[in-house]
Amino acid sequence: MRIFALFLLAIVVRAETLADRTQRYFVDLIKLNTSNAPGNETLVAKYIQAELGKEGIAAELLGGDPQRLNVVARLAGGGPQRPLLMMAHSDVVPVEPKLWTVPAFDALEKNGFIYGRGAVDTKALVAAEMAVLVELKQRGVKLNRDVIFLSEADEEAGSTGIQWLIRNAWGKIDAEFCLNEAGGREVTAGGVEVYNVQTSEKVPTRVILVARGSAGHGSLPRKDNAVAHLSDAISKLTRAYMPVQLNTTTRRYFTELAKLEEYKWLGPLLGKFEANANEIGDKDGELDAMFRTTVSPTMLRAGMKVNVIPNQAEAQLDVRRLPGETKEEVYERFRKIINDPAIEVLPEPGQDMPATEPSSLTTDLYKAMEVVIRRKNPKAVIIPYMSRGATDGAFLRAKGMAVYGVPVFLRDDKPGRAHGNDERIRVSTLREGAAMLMQVVEEIALAK
Repeated sequence: MRIFALFLLAIVVRAETLADRTQRYFVDLIKLNTSNAPGNETLVAKYIQAELGKEGIAAELLGGDPQRLNVVARLAGGGPQRPLLMMAHSDVVPVEPKLWTVPAFDALEKNGFIYGRGAVDTKALVAAEMAVLVELKQRGVKLNRDVIFLSEADEEAGSTGIQWLIRNAWGKIDAEFCLNEAGGREVTAGGVEVYNVQTSEKVPTRVILVARGSAGHGSLPRKDNAVAHLSDAISKLTRAYMPVQLNTTTRRYFTELAKLEEYKWLGPLLGKFEANANEIGDKDGELDAMFRTTVSPTMLRAGMKVNVIPNQAEAQLDVRRLPGETKEEVYERFRKIINDPAIEVLPEPGQDMPATEPSSLTTDLYKAMEVVIRRKNPKAVIIPYMSRGATDGAFLRAKGMAVYGVPVFLRDDKPGRAHGNDERIRVSTLREGAAMLMQVVEEIALAK
């Protein structure tokens, strides 16, 4: 009787599908609070190590901070090809609980969605990559290359996780190419399925403006009022049109986009792109951010009392520069635009991400994604995409690795809720995305 019960239990365990496993991992991961700061990504690392260990997959915890460990696991392949890396980060941005309608770390399922911080950015991808690795192991498939899984720490703030790995454990993650976050698929109003494969990304270049003037009583206005000078500087920068620049990714992006019904207005403007750039940008702010450096004032600090004019005022700007520009070029341009000796333009200390060339559109991995997408939907539009946000994939591109934001999850929740309140993902999107990720990995890594 006991043997029969164990036999039935074994059947039940084996019956867990790829989609079921992904959802189970995802729910568990959401419940682990890895808000950065402080991070505590070791919570996730130990969970992954335990879950993969149950399947006979060794997972190694690596890093310089015991509370903020990365985890790396590898399935060995028998072929001559260089490895495939699947990567996602385990930390999430902080939450303002009062602004959420549900608890941010309960993984509550409601109306077909699972809510939780990190649902989109990027615990869904962590879960799907874990599940794919286990699926490959359980099936005992023959691989033509090693498949490496990496869950990394501190992507949302300092990128210390990936930089530690590059400095201290490069051989454990070195690969021919990488599947990462920042890709996505969407369905247009006309019903066309569009797959955005991230091949490039803008570079965070945070700036501090410091205005200095004379302190005094608020009853006597001063021409050197630091707050007034700071306000003028911010206004000048946010109203200025920054230079236009295309790269191989964005040039292809705009060409393909103009073929869609919703963007046919774009076609006639592409011939003289630079001359028409302001018209394009004024019509669509998202497109505007694709071809020029952007400036968003986000934080202000000045004064201690309403009737005291401060002698100093500061603003922090979230600047996302094009990868073809240097930081020094951006700083100098800002100084010329502001044109005020009372304002100092300074780099903000902290995360310094590299500017890199776009990943190639001719690698075997990019072609494999095209094959999988065409198999699923022959009429789908596949577009290389430069993300406005940044990822730690930039550090790998700087090392010569081709990195792609894999477009497996449907963006059906607009505006997107990554970093926002009530972050969520549709259950069907999570499950279908894992299946598509599996197909991409099979296409590139299974021995033929």
